[in-house]
Parts: sequence; C-alpha cells; structure tokens
Amino acid sequence: MGLTSALSIANSGLANINAQFSILSQNIANAATPGYAAESGTQQSLTADGIGLGVRTGPATRAINQALQASVIQQNAIVAGSQTTQTALQAIDSVLGTPGSGADLGSLLGNVQNSFSTLLNDPGNQTQQNAVVTAASTLAQGMNTLSASYTAQRQAAQNDLQSAVTTLNTTLSSIGQLSRQITSLQLSGQSSADLQNQRDAAVQTLSGLIQVNAVAQPNGDLSLFTSSGISLPTSGPPNTFAMQPATVGAQGYYPGGGLPGITLNGSDVTGQMVGGRIGADIALRDQTLPTAQAQLDEFAYGVASRFAQQGLTLFTDQSGTVPTGGGSPAQAGYVGFAASIQVNPAVTATPSLVRDGTNTVPGSATGASAFTPNPTGGPAGFTTLISRVLSYALGTQAQAGVPQPALETSGLGPTGTLSAPFSAAGDSLGSFATSLISTQAQQSATVTSTLTNQQALQNSLNAKVASGSGVNMDTEMSQMLTLQNAYGVNARVISAVQTMFYQLLQAIQ
Repeated sequence: MGLTSALSIANSGLANINAQFSILSQNIANAATPGYAAESGTQQSLTADGIGLGVRTGPATRAINQALQASVIQQNAIVAGSQTTQTALQAIDSVLGTPGSGADLGSLLGNVQNSFSTLLNDPGNQTQQNAVVTAASTLAQGMNTLSASYTAQRQAAQNDLQSAVTTLNTTLSSIGQLSRQITSLQLSGQSSADLQNQRDAAVQTLSGLIQVNAVAQPNGDLSLFTSSGISLPTSGPPNTFAMQPATVGAQGYYPGGGLPGITLNGSDVTGQMVGGRIGADIALRDQTLPTAQAQLDEFAYGVASRFAQQGLTLFTDQSGTVPTGGGSPAQAGYVGFAASIQVNPAVTATPSLVRDGTNTVPGSATGASAFTPNPTGGPAGFTTLISRVLSYALGTQAQAGVPQPALETSGLGPTGTLSAPFSAAGDSLGSFATSLISTQAQQSATVTSTLTNQQALQNSLNAKVASGSGVNMDTEMSQMLTLQNAYGVNARVISAVQTMFYQLLQAIQ
C-alpha cells in the first residue's frame, strides 16, 4: 500500500467523520423536539482483493419501536378527543351551576316556589305579585342562557370541524409530499432519516385530528387508515376532505336537518370519522349537546305545561302560547323551546293573574282537577290558584291521588333518537331539574377525570419512546469525543503523508 492509498483512506475517514458530525449536530439540535427519533450514521469498510481502501459512509438510520410508536399515535387521538370534549363541557358547566348554588335551575325554580308561598299569605299584595313575576322571569332567562350556551358550543364544534378538515387536508398533503421524497431517496440509496422524522411529526399532528393507523411500506411510503377502515389519501388533488359551513340552531341536526357532513371525494364519511378532535366535535354537535338541549327543552315544556294545566299560563313561547306536546317524535312541538321560553306577556302586564289565574281548566280524571279563574273584581284573598300551583304544578301529582304524567327522557330531539341518562317517572319539576344539572355536571367531571388519566398514559408512552429512540445527550457527547479523536488522528495521517511526500520530493531534487 502506497502513500497515495494512505492519503485516500485518511480522506475517506475525514469525510465519514464529517457526515457523522452532521448527524450528531442534528440530533443535539432536536434533543427537545417532541417525537424526534435519534439518527445514527452507517459506514462500511472498503476493500479490494483483501486490501483496505478506506470507509464508505452510508445513509443515516433511525431505531424506531414501531409498536410503541403506534400506541402513542392511538393515545394522541384519545387525548385530543377528550380535550375537545372537556373544553365544551366546561363551558356548559360554568353556566349550569351546582344544585343549591342559587344560580342553577333547581334554585331558580325554588325561588318561584318561595315567591308563591309568600304570596299565599297575602294574595292581594301587589309587591309580592310582582316578585312572583320577577322570579318566573329569572327562571325563564336562566333557561334561555343555558340553551344559548348549548347552541354556542354546538356552533363552536361545527366551526372547529371545518378548521380540522382543512388541517386534515394540509397534513395529508404534507405527508404525501414527504413520502414521495423519502421513496426517491431510498431508491437512490441516500439517507431519508431527516424526512422520516418530519413525516412522523406530521403523523403526530394527524393523530390529534382523527384516530389513525400508520403502516410503513418497504419502499419508504406510508399508508394511513382510520380506525373504521377508510384509506386516507396522501396523493392526488388537494382538499379531498370537505365540509360546508353552517349556522347551528336548536332544531338543526345531521343528517337531513340542515347540518353538513364530512365528505371524502364527494362521499359522506361522517359516521366513519372516529376519534381525535374531529370525532369529538361530531359527537358534541350531533349527540352530546343536542341531548343536553333536549333535556332542557323537556324541563321548559314541563314547567310551562304543568303551570298551565293548573290554570296559570305563566310561561309561553314568543307567540304567547304554550307549545303542544304529545307529538311524534315526543318533542316535535317544542324542540328548542328553552331558547325562547318567557313569562306570558299577559301576566307581565297584569301581575295579579298569578293570584287569579289565566285559563279555565275543565278537569280530568287523569290530569288536573277543574278550575275557574278568579273573576275581575273577585276577592283579593283568592288562594285557590296559588294552592294548586304549590301543591300540584310544583309537586308530583296533577291532583290528589293522580300522578303527574312523566316527563320524557327517551325519543327526544327533532328526530326522536336521543335519550336522557336518567329516569323522570314520578318526578316533580324540582327533581327533574336536579337530575338534569347533576347528570350534566357529572358528565363534565367524568371527562375531566378521564382526560387526566389519559394524559398521564400519553406522557408515559412519550417517555418510553424518548428513552428508546430519542436523543440521549450522554451518548451524543461520548460520540462527539470519539469523533474528535478520530478526526485528529486522520488529520495526523494526512499531515504525515504530506510530510513524507515532501521528503520524497526533496530527495529526488
């Protein structure tokens, strides 16, 4: 082996060390980058006829635990979905109040009951008659506010769906572009480790949008599937997923009720978009929040109808009437009623009606007993209506020995497909209000508790990934010292060869 060969070998060593330093620098720079997998250089000894010719630098590689990475991707979707749900339910929870807090529906209804109890002692007291109207108005406004909160969160879910679909398209396009570059580099024998790390980061983003399974292909490509089996397109025209904007109202629903679905190349795939932010938004918009709204509508209808059945139309819709029940589906006549319930304008104009009554009740063996309002100029001490309200409208019986018709807890909503998670058989209005508030508050608390546990698992999985494939600074520093020493030795070889060449030239001259 001559000096020329020695010089060539030393130069190949320096070139290899330069490549290793580049990888080392990339690792250190990304030590804190979430999901980054440490890269390792590859090298191969070059020989010919048993004679060493130096070293050849190969493409950088990554050590990835595919099963663990798949678990992280699945957990990302679970956490993102829970976070989305928690945000919506906490906003509702802040309006719900807690039973007995003074601002919740049960407390507001209790204020109405207390005002009637006080009026019973002095039915002709105009100040107390006005107090009844005020308490009733506050209850109606409480229902209006809570209904508006449901609608606002449904609208937020609808808007977030549109945003998420846009991000979904962008992310899939980015993954597709990176995959094409990766396959090209691998085909030519070059390193694609940096691009694979970028693609993994994009998959992490994708997994927050929807539950996804990623399957690496031998040529470096990546196939993506939802948990329901949809193949996610990473090539082809942009904006393959689409969703139209919409204004959400209490009577809007999907499908067929004015709310749009998510389409893939024109086909509706809403029901197959499971998990992650998108799956949570769909559930909030189409199930969770409409169910909460339906429960509130049932309470509003129960309040208005039970008072009217005793002879006091205290609560009405904006037209001044009590909505009609008994339809098909059950709430067909009063979907969204909680958003518009108000104190009867006639009662607001004439507060003494809370003593006298507004309507005649013919009486029924299965409902309220007969009632005739106190006529104009009738006795100021008229207590019949007030007693009926306290004993029956706010109680569990329509008249003595006749139970109140149960408020609906199934077949709810505009399509009759929703159900409340509690029974209302034999409930008074107060009991129904307590069940409504406590159930919805518990739902929020459960999501928050679940999210805490899921985040802990997510952190644990990420820590395992970082431990197995992340950047270890001790390892990198040790590698750096090794490379520094090797660089110095190779440089000395080159320097020595140069000196020997110089000496040879001097000898020849």
